[in-house]
Amino acid sequence: MKKNVIAAATLAAVISFAAQAAVADDMKTENCYGVVKAGKNDCKTGAHSCAGSAKADNDKAEWVKVPAGLCDKLTGGTTEAPAEEMKK
Repeated sequence: MKKNVIAAATLAAVISFAAQAAVADDMKTENCYGVVKAGKNDCKTGAHSCAGSAKADNDKAEWVKVPAGLCDKLTGGTTEAPAEEMKK
């Protein structure tokens, strides 16, 4: 009985993971600059090398990954990296 429960739980976890991966693959995303709250950025910039290191709200160099099309709807949001970020 215990083996059946473990097998069922494992199978459920595998199916759940596969379904989440399929949804993630179908969802297109983009980097959105200029809308990040301090400490909530997704990745490095020229000023630091770690996610969660943004020092100020709405810094034009900081970005967060959002569903495609959303960034253009956010005040101050742009999908274009600032010129100084492109050099780094």
